[in-house]
Amino acid sequence: MPDTTVDDALSSRSAHGPLTLTLLRSHGRRLAKLIRPGAAIEGYDSAKTYDLAVVPFTGLRDLAEVLSGLLECPDRCVVRGGIADPSWTRRVRRLVHPDKATGDKPTLRDEPRAWVALDMDGIPGPAGLDVSDLEACGRAARDLMPPAFREVACVVTATAGHAIRPGLRLRLWFLLESGLTGAQCQRWLRGVPGLDPSTLRAAQVCYTAAPLFVDMLDPLPRRLAVLPGLETVPCPTEEELQPPPRPAPDENRARSLASTGSSDRYVRAALMRACSNIATAPVDSRHPRAVSEAWGLARFVVAGLMTADEVIRAVDGALEQAGKPRGEGAAIAAWAVSQRTDSGNLPTGGRE
Repeated sequence: MPDTTVDDALSSRSAHGPLTLTLLRSHGRRLAKLIRPGAAIEGYDSAKTYDLAVVPFTGLRDLAEVLSGLLECPDRCVVRGGIADPSWTRRVRRLVHPDKATGDKPTLRDEPRAWVALDMDGIPGPAGLDVSDLEACGRAARDLMPPAFREVACVVTATAGHAIRPGLRLRLWFLLESGLTGAQCQRWLRGVPGLDPSTLRAAQVCYTAAPLFVDMLDPLPRRLAVLPGLETVPCPTEEELQPPPRPAPDENRARSLASTGSSDRYVRAALMRACSNIATAPVDSRHPRAVSEAWGLARFVVAGLMTADEVIRAVDGALEQAGKPRGEGAAIAAWAVSQRTDSGNLPTGGRE
């Protein structure tokens, strides 16, 4: 779709409510990756300033139409935040807070949006999954989401590395039953295995253009699909989305004084419980359960309470016991321990 067609289509839309995207257009900078033979991927150009515009949509199919047009626009991307000053949208930076060094004022703010774009990057797919089948890959990724998302319709877009690098590399766009700020979404979805929470920030770029292939063809027949399902994702209550209270000082001290023996018993019990959950998972949820449990166990590796080899062997054995091929669980666990960087909220002697 030529740029003029996209511009004409978007300019005919009138802004309304939380079903809006904030569109960024660069000035001569490439906002799409370059991919060359041999899976050599060249990153995005560094863009300092953009023109901003509001793009409303009326539902999931309408959102899919907008995203389909943006696939062919390597100078466009979107952010979740709203425009801070509608009179100041030309050649501006992406700022949520003032820049004290330059005096530049904020151009974006964290406004409630009734949609989320969730990145699942590099998660191992089920054995035998055809990575060129975008619907099948989208369903596999959606099954890894929290239960509230699993039966809800979504737009699936393939990010640049999908079918080029190992694992599922997708962005899933869902509509929410009510508007939530990015901060609320981050509190809600923190800790979901494999989820990159950066797309929930007000100024974080969501690249929407298809990659540009040099001397090779795109390995995917298409880069966007729509999965059917319920209309919107039910949201937590306002109380559930409140920031958690800070632990009192004496609680921190109690954690730091926890005994090594108590910590070890807790970790071993968690490992046995995780393996049991994987081994006894229903046939249609074995892979998602293994991803979730491996992600949970990976926090012990970060905290230095288990080794990566222990987690990999345990998850692989449990998933093989559940009936999946040997090695699938090892790939999942290896991914989890390589990607997780926090130790969660350990109640014993682990690092916080």
